[in-house]
Amino acid sequence: MVLYIEKLICEGEHQQQDFKFCITDSRKIAKSLSAFANTNGGKLLIGVKDNGKIAGAKVEEEFHMIKAAAEMYSRPKIAFDSKVWQVNGKNVLEITIAPSENMPHYAQNENGKWLAYLRREDENLLANKILLEVWKRKNKPTGTYLEYTETETELMDFLNDNEEISLKQFCKIAQIGRFKAERILVKLICWNVIEIKFSDMGTRYSIKQEINSKT
Repeated sequence: MVLYIEKLICEGEHQQQDFKFCITDSRKIAKSLSAFANTNGGKLLIGVKDNGKIAGAKVEEEFHMIKAAAEMYSRPKIAFDSKVWQVNGKNVLEITIAPSENMPHYAQNENGKWLAYLRREDENLLANKILLEVWKRKNKPTGTYLEYTETETELMDFLNDNEEISLKQFCKIAQIGRFKAERILVKLICWNVIEIKFSDMGTRYSIKQEINSKT
């Protein structure tokens, strides 16, 4: 059984796994819970350093910190499972968060503000306004109505010739305001026509890969 947890640690940190040496602030850990729940789930291994070295967790104390993060500093509350592993006499607390069907989940920061996060590779990123609206609409049973107008055509023509576009670029080429541009991007994402890309250069939008492969 020890081999299971050792195998996880050997994987390192990635989109569905994060190491925590210890937990000192429930609000900060709520950010990680939000990111996993809003993306495709993941695991927190507590008592493990960033380099994979096992330092050991104060299980009872840190479990209560996680519980507070999930119930007090997450909205809506985030469900999780926990398990304790022993490796060479040291405890590792494994916290598993399933992908949520009740997105978006918000985490309260130190200033009392509620923010939603997503997980990309080994980082927790702040969800932008467009992604938040996509999450909300995807949870609506009525779905999203898409009216394909000249503006949508202009956007798709641009993306057929260019790999990606920013919100600012879209506003400029279509000569529309930010609010209207955001609404159009939300609808196209909900319809799986375009997708969001996150990078060091900022947030970009591109034609969904499945669609590109068919054209």
